[in-house]
Amino acid sequence: MARELEALPFARYLRPFEGELAVEDDHECVHVDGLEFEKPRAEHIRFGESAFSAVTFQRGSLRYGRFTDVWLRNVAWIGTELADTAWQDVEFVDGAFSGVDAGGAVLRRVRFEGCKFDYVNFRSAKLRDVTFADCVVRNADFGEADLTSVTFPGTALTDLALSRTRMRKVDMRGAARIGIAEGIDGMRGVTITPLQLMDLAPTFAAALGISIAEE
Repeated sequence: MARELEALPFARYLRPFEGELAVEDDHECVHVDGLEFEKPRAEHIRFGESAFSAVTFQRGSLRYGRFTDVWLRNVAWIGTELADTAWQDVEFVDGAFSGVDAGGAVLRRVRFEGCKFDYVNFRSAKLRDVTFADCVVRNADFGEADLTSVTFPGTALTDLALSRTRMRKVDMRGAARIGIAEGIDGMRGVTITPLQLMDLAPTFAAALGISIAEE
């Protein structure tokens, strides 16, 4: 269950964020609320014990940014560069990611709830103890990514790219849908249900060159 802003342990210490995002800025206990950032250049930026609500990032770059103990609700990322960022103890609620590059990002103890992902690049990313709850994930590329202890309760996964993906303790049993566009071998290490296996049978057959026909 997603937490409300007031329930955060650092909520009473938050102060309004003012100004612009800049390279190597370091922010602690700020609340970024109702702002829109157009093409921000904020590589190596850092946020700790902070909150974001009703914020939009239009393109720009936060590459190498570090986010620790951060809560984000209704935050939209549109064509934003998030490659090589680090996220630890972070909660995304009702967020939107479209055309985002998160290649090489490191996510640890991160929860996405009610979020939508369209054409997001997670190539070579490292995800550990990450939950995608009641999300919609379309055309996401996890090629060469490393996923450990990742779950997908209530999440619809469509047209995933899993080429050379490494998975350990990944549980897709709660996923509402699983669709693999490429790299079905990247499913090694995933737990699914018998019904999900039946749904994926045509994809497995195609990958193995098996033809299925009536007698």
